[in-house]
Amino acid sequence: MSSHIHDHRILILDFGSQYTQLIARRVREAGVYCELRNPDMSEAEIREFAPKGIILSGGPDSTIGEAAPAAPHCVFEMNVPVLGICYGMQTMATQLGGQVESSTHREFGYAKIRARGHSAFLKDIEDHTTPEGFGMLDVWMSHGDRVSQLPHGFKVIASTDSAPIAGMADEERQFYGVQFHPEVTHTTQGQRMISRFITEICGCETLWTSANIIEDSIETIRQQVGTDEVLLGLSGGVDSSVVAALLHRAIGDQLICVFVNNGLLRENEGDQVMAMFAKHMGIRVIRVDAEDRFLSALAGENDPETKRKIIGREFVEVFDEEASKLTNVQWLAQGTIYPDVIESAASKTGKAM
Repeated sequence: MSSHIHDHRILILDFGSQYTQLIARRVREAGVYCELRNPDMSEAEIREFAPKGIILSGGPDSTIGEAAPAAPHCVFEMNVPVLGICYGMQTMATQLGGQVESSTHREFGYAKIRARGHSAFLKDIEDHTTPEGFGMLDVWMSHGDRVSQLPHGFKVIASTDSAPIAGMADEERQFYGVQFHPEVTHTTQGQRMISRFITEICGCETLWTSANIIEDSIETIRQQVGTDEVLLGLSGGVDSSVVAALLHRAIGDQLICVFVNNGLLRENEGDQVMAMFAKHMGIRVIRVDAEDRFLSALAGENDPETKRKIIGREFVEVFDEEASKLTNVQWLAQGTIYPDVIESAASKTGKAM
C-alpha cells in the first residue's frame, strides 16, 4: 500500500435521508474509507478528520424553511471536492448564493435526465442516447424543492423537463450537485458516478479492501494490546466469531473466550462451537454450562421482552463470575456490527448515523 488505509477518506454529512447509509455503502464498495457525521460537526473536527472529499446527503427538510440544517461553511473553504445529493445540492446552492424554490411538481421515482456540459462528474456516463446524440441517464428522484438559480461560477450539468437544474457543477472548485440519488440501485450508473467522484475527482486510492482491513486490524490490535490477555464473550454468532478469529490471528494464546451455554441453543450447538473454536482453531475457550440457571430464571415468564432482559442479565452475571477468576486479563473484546453502531447513535441523537 502506498498509504495507510484510513489516509484516503471521505466525509459524509448526513441531513437525515433514508438513503444516507447507501452512500456510505457505495463509497466503501468503491474501495475507499468513509464516515457518516452530523452536519453540526465543528470546523475543528472536520479539519482534523482531513477528508479527501465531502458528500452532503439528502434529507427531509426544506432549505426554504426557517432553521434549515446547513453544511458548516468551512466545507466550501477546505479546497476539497464536494458532492451534494438532493437536499445536499440545495443547501450547497443556497449557501453559495443560489436560490431554491418549491416546485409545483414533486418528483418521486424513476426519471430520465439529460447530461449536459461534459462535466468531469458525468462525462461519458450514460444509459441511452437520443437521436440527436444527447446522453440520457436513468435515475431515481425524490424531491419537492428544486434549485431555481445557480450560484456564481456554476453551470448546469443535468436537466429534466420538471427540473431544469437537475445537476450543477463549479469545475474550478470541484463542487458538484445532483438532484437525483446516485446511491440507490434505481440510478443505474450511480456506482460509476460515486466511484468517479471519490477516485478521479477526489484522488482517493482504493485501499479499503477486505484484505487490507484485516491486516490493518491485526497490526492495530498487536500494538494496542501488547503482551496483555484479552477476554471475549463467545456466542458462536457472526459478531463474536469474527472477532475471535481476528483476535486469535493477532495475539494467539493471549485471547481467552468464555462460551456460555444457556440451554436455549439449537441441538448440539454448544458442542459445535467448542469443536470449531477450541479444537480446530486452537483458541482458549472456557465453556460454562448454565442451562439450569437460565431456565430457572425464565420459569413462569411469558412476556418476550421480559425474557430478553432476564437472559441478558443472567449472561452478564455468569460472564462476570468467570471473568473474576482470570487475574491477568487487561482487555475486554466485543463484536459489534455496523447496524449496532447506527442504532446506538440513533438512541442518543434521534438520527440513525
